Amino acid sequence: MKTPVSSMLLVILASVIGSFAAVFLKMGAAKLHHGIHHLFSFRLATGCGLFLASSIPFLFAIKHGELSVLYPMVSFSYVLTLFWSKLFFNESITAAKIGAIGVILCGLVCIGLGAQ
Repeated sequence: MKTPVSSMLLVILASVIGSFAAVFLKMGAAKLHHGIHHLFSFRLATGCGLFLASSIPFLFAIKHGELSVLYPMVSFSYVLTLFWSKLFFNESITAAKIGAIGVILCGLVCIGLGAQ
């Protein structure tokens, strides 16, 4: 079975949605120090909903592609999350983090080439 580019793009879309889910979970988790009653907040619910929504394009992707190629591509969400963390939470981007992102991107290229 060959993995079509459209399936790869669907996994990238799922990764984008999933990376925003992590942002909303972090925003919602910040309120938990005020008590467990904040467990049912809009931001936490949005984060959970986005994680669920990210599975929809992923399901369509794996229907037509190789799971061994597509599932590792979900790691693209880590790349995006690094940038969202800087943008939304002013977290630092260190040399080690950039190096790790480089390794992830090299891995994604190798997986993509291996699918051909």
